[in-house]
Amino acid sequence: MIGAFIKGIDQLSDKATRKYLWFSVFSALITFVVLWTVIGFVLRETSISEIGWLEGAIDVLGGLATLALTWFLFPATVSGVIGLFLDQIAGCVEKRHYPGLPDAVGQSMGETVVTSAKFLGILIVLNILMLPFLFLGPLFPFVFYAVNGYLLGREYFELVASRRLPPAEVSKLRKAHQGSVLMVGIAIAFALTIPLVNLLMPVVATAAMVHLYEKWQPTGGAVTA
Repeated sequence: MIGAFIKGIDQLSDKATRKYLWFSVFSALITFVVLWTVIGFVLRETSISEIGWLEGAIDVLGGLATLALTWFLFPATVSGVIGLFLDQIAGCVEKRHYPGLPDAVGQSMGETVVTSAKFLGILIVLNILMLPFLFLGPLFPFVFYAVNGYLLGREYFELVASRRLPPAEVSKLRKAHQGSVLMVGIAIAFALTIPLVNLLMPVVATAAMVHLYEKWQPTGGAVTA
């Protein structure tokens, strides 16, 4: 797993990948701004109390809540967005490391949008449902990273594997390596909450998952160039 992430980081130096890296950075920034704006608007427009001083205190806490909610929902949202050009990033990785591979059939744009939207919806709903766990204090990070790790690992793996395998085979391969997929997902979720690193992580995570797929796939992986 560590080796796959090292290769994923090295992929950032690839000229063909840099275009999608900038797409990723731009998408991540836009995603953060949109989340911040929408969540802030909802909290401002929701009146909880008619008592002036109490409403003012809630507004102050609302600013902190906006930051917290934006931060919690960012990994899920940006991963849903990156899915729209994951196929191109994966193609750059394969061209550099696995030049002998035939072209991937992949999913159509419509299928990719539907798959990304499905995962995005599930991730957002579950992250909202996890908010009460904030009151558990130190236990919250474990719940947050475990849930997001499972879903992000599954999302990245299935999007990468679906380029070359039918759905039944994708599910079978994921279940055969579910422990590793979970650990990779937790690493992705953690990195997506680190400032600046989270701007690069979608590309790194996609590249790392391509290498892991090639290692795990039924034919035993391609020969690395």
